[in-house]
Amino acid sequence: MYNAKAYAAHSATSKLASTTIARRDPTEHDVQIEILFCGVCHSDLHQVRNEWSGVMPTVYPCVPGHEIVGRVTKVGSAVTKFKSGDLAAVGCMVDSDRTCPECQAGLEQFCPNMTLTYNFPDKHTGGVTYGGYSDSVVVDQRFVLKVPSNLDLAGAAPLLCAGITTYSPMHHWGVTKGKKVGVVGLGGLGHMGVKFAHALGAHVVVFTTSPNKTADALRLGADEVVVSRNAHEMKKHAGSFDFILDAVSADHDVNAYINLLRRDGNLTMVGAPEKPLAVSVFGLIMGRRSLSGSPIGGIPETQEMLDFCGAHRITADVETIPIQKINEAYERLLKADVKYRFTIDMASLKSE
Repeated sequence: MYNAKAYAAHSATSKLASTTIARRDPTEHDVQIEILFCGVCHSDLHQVRNEWSGVMPTVYPCVPGHEIVGRVTKVGSAVTKFKSGDLAAVGCMVDSDRTCPECQAGLEQFCPNMTLTYNFPDKHTGGVTYGGYSDSVVVDQRFVLKVPSNLDLAGAAPLLCAGITTYSPMHHWGVTKGKKVGVVGLGGLGHMGVKFAHALGAHVVVFTTSPNKTADALRLGADEVVVSRNAHEMKKHAGSFDFILDAVSADHDVNAYINLLRRDGNLTMVGAPEKPLAVSVFGLIMGRRSLSGSPIGGIPETQEMLDFCGAHRITADVETIPIQKINEAYERLLKADVKYRFTIDMASLKSE
């Protein structure tokens, strides 16, 4: 074991603060990574404050972070995919059972025995996993990804969660050139959805409750922007969408968007409203439409997404912060006061 610097929460009400954690020394299949940037996901805030106690109670101290980009500093004797000096990334998972049907299909995100990057039982140390708000991490090479060298690393970090969360359903539901795609909500997830749909060649329509987001939506790649409170504008698009990505986590009327789907169209939820949504089944039946949800992607698809981003020079729009401003960033997250993701420059941890 070795000591690593990190920022951790020690209770549901305490602020994140500097600490030291124990990391395992690399085994023969492991890659050790110096973390250069770590994205800040809204789930970090929920986890730190134990707001998911019913499903995933937080174990303290908690070191969040699952949008990790860095440089390889050491590899185990059996590692073949990476060498010291390589750019590397780690997303929401650091292991799985590797034998179940989901893993065999490259869909590790559905493995019943996967290991999440933080606050999850660590089979190596016997404690819990610690995430990317740290100066380094050690991960099995199967769960380490290659980062295209032409991408801005600060902007690349959120691709490991926000990026794959929006890319995966578009890939699954066949978003290609000539398709009409809607993106509901222009936040951390939504802005990535717009970029991907545009790069895939789709006609992209952004739905927002904020008219002042129109210019930004167009800048990101939208072809049209609809203020969703405008019934006339909504009606103009009835029955015309092949695919709609719903990235809104607040309570909202999902039926308004189901009715915009064409026959066999799909609406995928990537936002997760706290309360159940009321769905009019007739809206689904009458057009053989479907409503689905999607989490992150598996390791092969995540690598495919990163390669796609390299080819199209896609990164998240980020505000880079020092680790010392993480508590302030959490408060701003609650107010949606960021365009569109925070990324921590982990060089700031060296001064601790």
